[in-house]
Amino acid sequence: MLGAAGGVGLAAVELGKIMGARVIACASSDDKLAFARKHGADVGINYSSDDLKEALRRVTDGRGVDVIYDPVGGPYTEPALRSIAWQGRFLVVGFAAGDIPKVPLNLVLLKGCDVLGVFWGSFIERDPQATAPTRNNCWPGAWKENCRRTCTRFTRWRRRRRHSRQLPHGK
Repeated sequence: MLGAAGGVGLAAVELGKIMGARVIACASSDDKLAFARKHGADVGINYSSDDLKEALRRVTDGRGVDVIYDPVGGPYTEPALRSIAWQGRFLVVGFAAGDIPKVPLNLVLLKGCDVLGVFWGSFIERDPQATAPTRNNCWPGAWKENCRRTCTRFTRWRRRRRHSRQLPHGK
């Protein structure tokens, strides 16, 4: 999970654990990784100080990552893709880093992997019947178990942050 300590990344960490995955959290600081570990991540990689590709290979014993969840984009997409396992799945979720990466398509060919855009809101709107089993079975359990607490905390934090920006500088 790239951006594992952000709102979208943290939800993915928790859902991954609920689904039984070994979750490798990737974030830009040790504090963010500690936060992701508190929410279920098994391993943490600081992509500001570690070589992301090599670290992902190391923690998977050279096999590569089966599923990469990327809400960050920017300079982290390509090294993550280079670390994907044979026939892995790369989920493009967003571009929090700001830059939309240019991916060398030969990597997709060489890895035999899938690259999938994940735009959940659009998917629900365009194919509600296909998403009904997930919405009816997966989300209620996840909501009850962990995500409600995290989402509530995150929403409170965002409100406080937004309010503090409205205060005059230095107050």
